[in-house]
Amino acid sequence: MSAGPLVVEIIFTCALAAFLLHRYGDLKKQHLLITICCFISWYFSLMIIFILPLDVSLTFFRQCVSDHTTKSTTVAYTTLVTNSSHLYNITTNPQAYVNNNEVASSQKVSEYVDHANNSCEQPASYIPDQVLPILWRIIYWTSQVLTWLIMPMMQSYAKTGDFTVLGKIKSALIENAIFYGTYLLIFGICLIYVAAHVTIDGEKLKIIGVTASNTWGLFVLVLMLGYGLVDVPRSLWNKSKKGYTLSNTYFKIAKLSTEKTEAEEALEDVLEETRRTAEKIRYNHPLRKHMDTILTKCPESTRQSVRGKNDDFEDFNQPQDILCESTLVKLHKKVIRRSQIQRRTSILWANLINNALEWEDIDANMQNSERKYRHSDLTKGVYYFPWIRKIYSPAIEWYWICLVRPYVYMVGAGVLTIVSFMVVWSECLFFIKEPVLSLFAVFINLARENYDYVYIELASVLTIAYLCFCAYFSVFKIRVLNLYYIAPHHQTNEHSLIFIGMMLCRLTPPMCLNFLGLIHLDSHIIQDKKIEETSYTRIMGHMDVIAIISNGFNIYFPILIVLLCICTYFHLGNRILSAMGFQQFIGDDDMTQELINEGKELVAREKRKMERKNDAEARRKTWTERFGEASSNKDVPLSAERRERYTVPRSPDEDDRSELLKSIEPVDFREDAEDGLYAGGQNYGRGMNRNENGGYQSRLSRPTSSRPSGRAPKGIFDDV
Repeated sequence: MSAGPLVVEIIFTCALAAFLLHRYGDLKKQHLLITICCFISWYFSLMIIFILPLDVSLTFFRQCVSDHTTKSTTVAYTTLVTNSSHLYNITTNPQAYVNNNEVASSQKVSEYVDHANNSCEQPASYIPDQVLPILWRIIYWTSQVLTWLIMPMMQSYAKTGDFTVLGKIKSALIENAIFYGTYLLIFGICLIYVAAHVTIDGEKLKIIGVTASNTWGLFVLVLMLGYGLVDVPRSLWNKSKKGYTLSNTYFKIAKLSTEKTEAEEALEDVLEETRRTAEKIRYNHPLRKHMDTILTKCPESTRQSVRGKNDDFEDFNQPQDILCESTLVKLHKKVIRRSQIQRRTSILWANLINNALEWEDIDANMQNSERKYRHSDLTKGVYYFPWIRKIYSPAIEWYWICLVRPYVYMVGAGVLTIVSFMVVWSECLFFIKEPVLSLFAVFINLARENYDYVYIELASVLTIAYLCFCAYFSVFKIRVLNLYYIAPHHQTNEHSLIFIGMMLCRLTPPMCLNFLGLIHLDSHIIQDKKIEETSYTRIMGHMDVIAIISNGFNIYFPILIVLLCICTYFHLGNRILSAMGFQQFIGDDDMTQELINEGKELVAREKRKMERKNDAEARRKTWTERFGEASSNKDVPLSAERRERYTVPRSPDEDDRSELLKSIEPVDFREDAEDGLYAGGQNYGRGMNRNENGGYQSRLSRPTSSRPSGRAPKGIFDDV
């Protein structure tokens, strides 16, 4: 008996959940409560995936012990009863026989149980039987409370526009009333149906709740698996085709460009409304603190423009439009939502542009005769540890990316295609007990007969992980309300992290129940009461659905998966959406080719913009290295006296806009020789000496002005 494997798996899943949450979320900016809830939901879902195989191996061991014990005890009791001397004792002194042989029989049975334990090889990860039920009970009910009660409330709480905690909670409850009401209606129908047939107690009520949750998860699972089992291998295969992947990326960029523009325009409209509202709410207004809360969600440029409109010389007692708190609540909610959509499109845009540039680099390096990989962005060839570049040299990088990696993708796609076929075959036939047609059940049974518990646990982990990956891959391929996304490098927002946690908690338990059905460890599937149940099914129930729709479930469940796989393989969904006007990537379509060309132009435009930015930074860096920090006029700190000389005073009748309209000439340039503002570069922006050849008038021969004047230096807009 060793708890080492269980402890290692718990620590490993904890580290994995923390790593994923750190990679996709921004822990510094997220609320602590959201981080804790997301971590628990991710952690517990991963624990189910990695600890369930251990439960499977322990179940097979208990099954072996049970089979040997049943045979041994049967032989023992038969021997005791049929023994002639014992029969004599029964007839002459029955009470003495019972008292004497109860001890003998119990000792005999104990000996046979010990013999059965010795006959069955114990797995290295064996733990006491009471450990896993306690663990599953904690994991299941915690995750269910999170996914059905707490996390939907947190999601609505984060999206509400109220300014107080009680107001946010009230709005979240109202928003979730439809959500909870729908599920309560379904639960009530099921409760009435069950009450009409059987008596209801607390245990049966719990079973109804678990069954309803599993029913929801199984039907969502059908949709996700039907898409993911086909699209995951195909996506990996398409990555081996350079031209296809690049064209698909161009297509996505062209489609996202329209969405990005619409999101930016919608956000700008909301920000303009925010500016107008902020101009009406002065610093002494009772709603000013709420307005400041809204402004914190706006970009810095909006806050600066609003700040300039609220100077102290304005008349704050003049009559303003009447505003109420509900108006600001609606405005706050719109700002939050529009900012989320704009941030989502911006992040997806940046990731797609980087992918397109990477594939263009691959295309350019394929014709490289030197066989050394060259990045268009030099920063991508620099690693945190310099010794990595020595091992992973440009030549090795070229051979890996241009020659080896495409074949690795092809082989991986072929392997995943075989696994997907095995899953679809087993999903269609795992309801059949004899003969065993589920491929996973066949392989697992062979390993059980040989006591190969390591293979059982490893195969179970890989199978469950692949099923989960296919399901979760489908979730983010299908746009959900145009709001949720997942992006690495700390770019996933809080709402998307909560959504991911909810989907993990809802889909992982029925996914694992489906796996137990594939390997014939669910007694309700194969209708065998003699098999040992896993601790998982004792706590989380069986792969059952609500009694109303249970009839024929083993028929339409596999049919739906097969139909969805066929539709996904032939792109029927994309073709239907394209016919309805929602353009999809179809290779032989004229509109698709137009969008590909448009995406290519957009990538070229972004590439030129990045090159200009890099060139400007390089020139600035070169200038700083040659002339030092003091050579740039914008880096020279101005004293209070000099700042007054270079600042145009503003009258109380002017605001920022009127001042900008009047300030035609530059206000930071002056021809005073004594000032020394441009002393760092003697000839920069000054041409020649003002007294040479009479080309310029002396300072005494011209009137002084509070507004600086003169010719601006050449080349100052080269960066633009």
